[in-house]
Amino acid sequence: MPLNLGNDGDGSSRIILTEPRGSTAEVLLFGGQVISWKNERREELLYMSSKAQYKPPKAIRGGIPVCFPQFGNFGGLERHGFVRNKFWSYDEDPSPLPPANKQSSVDLILKSTEDDLKTWPHSFELRIRISISPGKLTLIPRVRNIDSKAFSFMFALRNYLYVSDISEVRVEGLETLDYLDNLIGKERFTEQADAITFDGEVSNVSHCKVFKEEKNPTE
Repeated sequence: MPLNLGNDGDGSSRIILTEPRGSTAEVLLFGGQVISWKNERREELLYMSSKAQYKPPKAIRGGIPVCFPQFGNFGGLERHGFVRNKFWSYDEDPSPLPPANKQSSVDLILKSTEDDLKTWPHSFELRIRISISPGKLTLIPRVRNIDSKAFSFMFALRNYLYVSDISEVRVEGLETLDYLDNLIGKERFTEQADAITFDGEVSNVSHCKVFKEEKNPTE
């Protein structure tokens, strides 16, 4: 499906994705950030702060910020890394996304610059495919090392989901995983519950597992 490109009066270039049933996603090229996801009933599913500012170079609070090459303050770079403060481009001729008849997508691209290398001395290309289909928003990131040496990095899609009643929210699938509790000095615990529910502030970072092709898990 063709891309719908827009530009606000403040110069914020954005892409609007629409699928046949009417759900939409809105993506800013500044930060490569999804700032809106609405279902076919036009209900907003992402949260945006009322204090969010759309004027570079300030990062935008809400939606789905991209954190790279650092998450939070787990390192020596600025909080959540620097790509959320960069202008991205989009691929005008991306590889096809099968099946493509019921979804709309865009491939965003960000390449390291000379200024980036002064902050973080590694050359990279970051690509995120954002696609919307009935009832689903999908983001697929890819980090390509175009340097002559290996490097380590952190990557996160920091989702701000709109919730009308926090007491009705459950997070499942984290049982047995270790996590750091940011509210008590990043103390480490192991999740025991089958489902996490909420009655107050929670700020945990879970250590997930990645399975290689040989099926050996690693953190």
